[in-house]
Amino acid sequence: MGLTYADIKLSNPTKPRLKPIAVRALVDTGAMMLCIPEHIAVQLQLEEFEKREVTTADERRHIVSHVGPILIRFDNRHSITGALVIGNSVLLGAIALQDMDVVISPTRETIIVNPESPNIPSAIVKWSSRAEKGR
Repeated sequence: MGLTYADIKLSNPTKPRLKPIAVRALVDTGAMMLCIPEHIAVQLQLEEFEKREVTTADERRHIVSHVGPILIRFDNRHSITGALVIGNSVLLGAIALQDMDVVISPTRETIIVNPESPNIPSAIVKWSSRAEKGR
């Protein structure tokens, strides 16, 4: 299986007058966060929330900006999240993939809307009647 990419749109939900940016993102289920290059953060006028320390695949540590909010759109799905500003291309991590309820299609080398829930995203949530009684 080769690398998996997805054509997504990124926008700033707090600044609707700014046009969305269409990008081709590398999909990485081993990464948790959305990572974007600095020029996208600047174009979307994303606000820095804080600095975060990240470790890259080469085991080096970096201090990067955590910005947001950022709206990710794919097909009939969306996710609002924060992003780490690092690298020269967009990396789409597991949190956004789960939130949008999309799955990887190995034969197409892209993501697709979950065929088990094509119209609205689904999620697995842990619920306990014990927790409800404690309210």
